Amino acid sequence: MKRLLTLILLLCSAFTLSAQENDYADANLYYTPEQMPDMTKWLPAPPAVGSPAFKCDVAVYEAGKIIRQTDAEAAAAAKAQSNNKIPNICKQFSAAFGYEISAQTTPQIYLLLNDAIITCVKTVVEPKEYYARPRPYVYFDASTLMPDTEGRLHKQGSYPSGHTLRGWVAALLLSEINPAAADDLLKLGYQYGQSRIISGYHWQSDVDAARLVAAGAVAQIHAHPRFVKQMKRAKREFKHLP
Repeated sequence: MKRLLTLILLLCSAFTLSAQENDYADANLYYTPEQMPDMTKWLPAPPAVGSPAFKCDVAVYEAGKIIRQTDAEAAAAAKAQSNNKIPNICKQFSAAFGYEISAQTTPQIYLLLNDAIITCVKTVVEPKEYYARPRPYVYFDASTLMPDTEGRLHKQGSYPSGHTLRGWVAALLLSEINPAAADDLLKLGYQYGQSRIISGYHWQSDVDAARLVAAGAVAQIHAHPRFVKQMKRAKREFKHLP
């Protein structure tokens, strides 16, 4: 029975990774996950159950639960930001950026975001498995804002938050391209993480860790010659936007 359970868990993990690989198929990575900073070696593990930090996570979760039940605008934003595909991220950040971002209207900026975000987010796949932290809705056996994805993400680790990382990487890179919009972009990037708490899918420490991982990952890809060239193309494209 124990061997059967282990096999089932491995198959679930393989299915999740396979789905992720399909999502990432169109990205040309700047570095492999093995070449990127390993968060398990420099970032503390998630808070232990019963610790003061975990009690803080629980308190923030409860506050997020109240928000999603009473603040329709915040709930709607969290739902919209739950779609972490690159085209949707670009759509979400367009207003703060000041221009529409898409593969059609800003191909160089889109290409930069696509390859950079996917390079960075792949660094959390192994840590999620390594820590295997239950998500809040799993821990409390509670509902979320997006019940359709509860089953799919039930076995996927909560620490760190991949959604948060995507949003923070986008905010950092777009702020580099358009510094005048940095305040609005970073505000939205921050909200991207907090929305995962409002939706019931992540703990605050998951979100905080993801921002740190995103910062380290963005710093790393700046060392890649192809990224440097693509960033120059993206900035040149931005300067010529109408």
